[in-house]
Amino acid sequence: MSEQQAKLSKSEVKTYRVQGFTCANCAAKFENNVKALPGVQDAKVNFGASKITVWGTTTIEELEKAGAFENLKIREDKEKAVKREPFWKQKENIKVYISAVLLVISWFLGMQYGEEHIFATIGYAASILIGGYSLFMKGFKNLVRLQFDMNTLMTVAILGAAAIGEWGEGATVVILFAISEALERYSMDKARQSIESLMDIAPKEALIRRGNEEMMVPVDDIQVGDIMIVKPGQKLAMDGIVIKGTSTLNQAAITGESVPVTKTVGDEVFAGTLNEEGLLEVKVTKRVEDTTLSKIIHLVEEAQAERAPSQAFVDRFAKYYTPAIIIFALLLAVIPPLFMGADWSEWIYRGLAVLVVGCPCALVISTPVSIVTAIGNAAKNGVLIKGGIYLEEAGNLKVIAFDKTGTLTKGVPSVTDVVTYNGNENELMTITAAIEKGSQHPLASAIIRKAEEDGLNFNDVSVEEFQSITGKGVKAKVNNEMYYVGSPGLFEELLPNGIQSKIKEQITDLQTQGKTVMALGTEKEILALIAVADEIRESSKEVIRKLHQVGIEKTVMLTGDNQRTAEAIGKQVGVSDIKADLLPEDKLNFIKELRDKYRSVAMVGDGVNDAPALAASTVGVAMGGAGTDTALETADIVLMSDDLSKLPYTIKLSRKALAIIKQNITFSLGIKVLALLLIVPGWLTLWLAIFADMGATLIVTLNSMRLLNVKE
Repeated sequence: MSEQQAKLSKSEVKTYRVQGFTCANCAAKFENNVKALPGVQDAKVNFGASKITVWGTTTIEELEKAGAFENLKIREDKEKAVKREPFWKQKENIKVYISAVLLVISWFLGMQYGEEHIFATIGYAASILIGGYSLFMKGFKNLVRLQFDMNTLMTVAILGAAAIGEWGEGATVVILFAISEALERYSMDKARQSIESLMDIAPKEALIRRGNEEMMVPVDDIQVGDIMIVKPGQKLAMDGIVIKGTSTLNQAAITGESVPVTKTVGDEVFAGTLNEEGLLEVKVTKRVEDTTLSKIIHLVEEAQAERAPSQAFVDRFAKYYTPAIIIFALLLAVIPPLFMGADWSEWIYRGLAVLVVGCPCALVISTPVSIVTAIGNAAKNGVLIKGGIYLEEAGNLKVIAFDKTGTLTKGVPSVTDVVTYNGNENELMTITAAIEKGSQHPLASAIIRKAEEDGLNFNDVSVEEFQSITGKGVKAKVNNEMYYVGSPGLFEELLPNGIQSKIKEQITDLQTQGKTVMALGTEKEILALIAVADEIRESSKEVIRKLHQVGIEKTVMLTGDNQRTAEAIGKQVGVSDIKADLLPEDKLNFIKELRDKYRSVAMVGDGVNDAPALAASTVGVAMGGAGTDTALETADIVLMSDDLSKLPYTIKLSRKALAIIKQNITFSLGIKVLALLLIVPGWLTLWLAIFADMGATLIVTLNSMRLLNVKE
């Protein structure tokens, strides 16, 4: 949000849905018209999502007046979309069919009675009027205001063709331009459907129990704390916590994971997910506008409005390019006849052809269609990309840094080895668990979990004089004997002769395997060693391999763990670089160093404690976004499931999008240059000029639509 918009946010802010946008230029013009309305302080159009946000006060009637040039229809954001006619039946397309039929009939008449015959001319004129009526209306208004856009260029070119008697070519230009506009509308509609399909995921009402009464309630009227009853086969309408029942939920709509997840009492559930087998009672925790699904939809719409660097370049280019083309066309039409005695009608014709071929249609649409399509595809697959800029940056990545705990590993330590020297393993584990019950350390929870799994009754053991030894461990009295649980360093200080060399070797051996070692003992001897390790995620190794395969030069693992543990895990996973013993600020500084060296760096974390490093990277990637608002807010790309396997897909999609954007821009400009070169020998006819422009628009659009096919 800009500073100005932040100030305005105190005034009324309202978002409306817009129906009828045909091109990015029209959207920009509508935005400017709305800004000029009385009572409006600022307005921002989101072309990808077909929305406008207005700061200030205005009415739907006034907004529709501002969009009258395009016959735009406006409605409240919360209103259900009016179902559009199928593409082939839409009013604007029917005019194209009639116009095309008239053109063909006129062409036959021209062949029969000669091009100049009155019947042929009337047919062509009718074809021009029917097919180009809305184009002329926009073009004339723009001419009066001296605004030169595609409509203005086309209007001048078609009228000029009629004026020099080229009726047939004028009609062909109208038809081809109308077809190219229809195709542009079709492609944008297809791209927007990715958002609209997200909106239809969650039901619009739910079965709610209030007191002893059950009733169907629209989602807007459901309150936090209401009890929602979800039967098997139904979708959840709201986010909440399960308070009764157990079932499997298909969360593909939110996380992109196709494997259903078991949910029971105390588990978090999301709107839009499908209850597969059991009856659930869910306590609603968020209002409808705050659900995870609503946030996803909002973020996807925002993302599609963000301008990518390549789009900003295209917009700047088109701003200077269009007036330049008009001046060039004018000079071409006037200079040869005036100063070289050339034929006026021939050079006016050439000037008109330049106007048509100069139309920046394909160029202007080359980037937004690609971005909207790619971001929509990603959202369907459980990946939120928060804007064109991050889509492009992800395509340029050279280095990816990973937080270790909770990202490459599961983040839950578990006991892997128990080595005893004096005494029974179960007895010693019971004593250790009884002492560790009073500790807050994460490793203590691993020992308690192990004791519970083994069925040890450590809760019955009486523990006295419990005391924490900062940074080293704990001590306590059990059965009048003082026991110590802590790091090997604690026993080096405690035991009169230090740790025996045989035990030292075993400790080193376990540490080399990437395990954290704790010891249980007394002031005289070590009784047992307990090794704890954070388990690696099943997918981590495969993900790193795929990333190197798709061309990521360097993968780095960042961790606060000791070097030995870090190296053991790093080798298992297959990362190319390991940085251990890092504090949060060290991670931040290391990311900055990588940025200086490689320019494009991603940081992947679980979004909570990695926020500074995520913010410092070129692209911050958070995983497990479905459960954490922090991840949704701080990261640039969010993997909604708690699973790294979506990362290679995201990189692949971004690279493909980047390649397609570059292809589109190069192709659009290449066609223009080629067509302009045909002017020199006089080969560029009007219909060939529009064919080049329409062909370029069509090819660019279809090329962008290929992004819908990128799969995992």
